[in-house]
Order: sequence, then C-alpha cells, then structure tokens
Amino acid sequence: MKAAVLHGALNMKVEKWTEQAPGNNEVLLQVACCGICGTDQHIYHGHPGSAEVNPPIVLGHELSGVVVAVGEGVSTLQQGDRVSVDPNIYCGSCEYCRNGRAHLCDKLNAVGVTRDGGMAERCVVPAANCYKLPEHVSMIEGAMVEPLGCVLHGNKKLDLRANHHVLISGGGFIGQLFLQLVKAAGVTQITVSEPNLNKHELLRNLGAHNIVSPFDPNEAAGLQNSADIVIECVGRPESVELAIKAARKGAQILIFGVASPDAQACFSPFDVFSKELRIMGSFINPYTHEEAIALIAQNIIQIEPLISHRIQLDELPEFMASYPKLNVTKAIVVPS
Repeated sequence: MKAAVLHGALNMKVEKWTEQAPGNNEVLLQVACCGICGTDQHIYHGHPGSAEVNPPIVLGHELSGVVVAVGEGVSTLQQGDRVSVDPNIYCGSCEYCRNGRAHLCDKLNAVGVTRDGGMAERCVVPAANCYKLPEHVSMIEGAMVEPLGCVLHGNKKLDLRANHHVLISGGGFIGQLFLQLVKAAGVTQITVSEPNLNKHELLRNLGAHNIVSPFDPNEAAGLQNSADIVIECVGRPESVELAIKAARKGAQILIFGVASPDAQACFSPFDVFSKELRIMGSFINPYTHEEAIALIAQNIIQIEPLISHRIQLDELPEFMASYPKLNVTKAIVVPS
C-alpha cells in the first residue's frame, strides 16, 4: 500500500509501505479521511506527540475509514462498517488507568503516534477504538470526531454559565470548535482573540459576539480583567500571558493549546493569588468519542465549513514542509 512515512524530523516520503493484517481484536480500515493536527506538525519537527514517537512511522491520529477485514475475536464490527477512530490505547493497569484517569496512562499508545496511523491508504486499529458513524455523518466529519472529543474533554472542566464573559484566545480550528460548544451552552458574551482578519466572518457566523486582535495594543488592553473564563487555544507564551491578564477575579483559565516543550511563559504569581485564578490543563480525549459523534450528528457542531485545505496523499510531504506558510485552519488528507 501507499503511505506517507515519517523517517525523522522534516523527513517525510510517500512510498510503498507494508500493509499489516489485523491481529486479534483488530480491524483493517480503508482510510477515507485523515486530519492534519497541530500535533502532527510538532512531531514532524522532532517534538513528542501524546507519547514518544519513534520513526519510521506513519502519522495520522484523526481518521475515519471503512472496515475491510476483521481479526480474530472481533464481533462488534464487520466489513463495510463506516467508523471513526479514537486513537488512544490505554494499558488498563497503571495507577492512572486504575483510578479513572486513563488518558494520563503511563504506557499510553496511540494510532498515528506510537503505531502507524491514517496517513496511508489502509490502517490497522483496535476494534475497541472504532465507533460506527450514522449514515448522514460524512467521513470528513468522522475524522474530525477526535479533535472535537479533545475539545469536549477540556470544555467539561469548565463551569460555564450563561452570564459569563468567555474569551477564546485563538480563532483557528480548535477555537472554532470551542466557540460552538460555548455558544450551545447559552453563553451570551463570547470574545475571540484572533489577528487573522480572514477568519473573522466565519467566527461571527459561528457565534462570536466580539473579535479582537491581540496585536492591537488598545484592543488587547481592553481585555484586561474582563473574562470569567479564558480558553487558550494557541499554545504560545504570549497567549498564556494574555490569558492571565484578561482573567478577572475568580476566573477559570483553560490551557488547551499545545506549546513547544521548551516554551516558557512569564506572568505574575501575585495575579494568580490575588485574583484567585483556577488554571487548568487539558490532555487528549478520554471516552468522549460517542458524545462528539452525537453533537455532529445533531448539527450542534459544524465541521465541514471549518476545513480550509483538502489534499491528496502524494501532496502530503510538501504540504507538511510548507505548512507554516499556508495559513491553514484545518487540513485533511484524502488518501485516494
């Protein structure tokens, strides 16, 4: 089969790759769609993903596909089933798995991170990680269930109330998903901090009441001590620093954006103390897949209007190399 294989930092090639047969409790998928995540870019540049990455490997942890073969012991799926894949595989025996926090598993494995993923024509995944898609949910939507599930996990950490002022820092794909969830919760004052003017119309259509640029000194100053909830979706030191400044007394701050491992933010511990801020992280998507599918199926969350780039598998190496220059909101790969 054909796959985009990562051989090391900045080194991806489309080549013939050995197709694996499904083992016990596994299925073989014909990949229909695979998303390109910001984490894939981190891995491409030599940083870890949700777990350590050991090339050569096929990336792609946001995927949907059609079951073409089932391994021994699989009774819940059959050939022809359309599925979305939750990529995360937990050991079930470490301290975190045993106390209800499996996403923090000490031995976490993941499709497209520690084992071959969806940037290929076919992919073997555990049957337990496959979720059947309703007929009216597209394969593109099915591939985007995984990032929506991650956003759901973060959103569940927040005590959202209709009278809150919510600031979303970053109006890209993740910020757009958060925006829709916050809007669906009945929040009537939502501000998005996003410098790219090309995204503003879509953000308004999705429910933003106010859009500001973090690079405009006056607009940034106007955010100070204003937000009950700040959702940071950028993953840069300056956006974390903005979150602390924008938070009012008693505010909640969710750090969702994935920063480089060596990034350092500078803020006043006194602000955290005196404003009694609650600062939280959010990591992957523990058991949120079914709910994410339901939100898409009910059209509570829109997906396809958010896709900015659609590419073929053969285009992927050049696309990954040029990614920072392409103004990507969300890109998907269609293998064939």
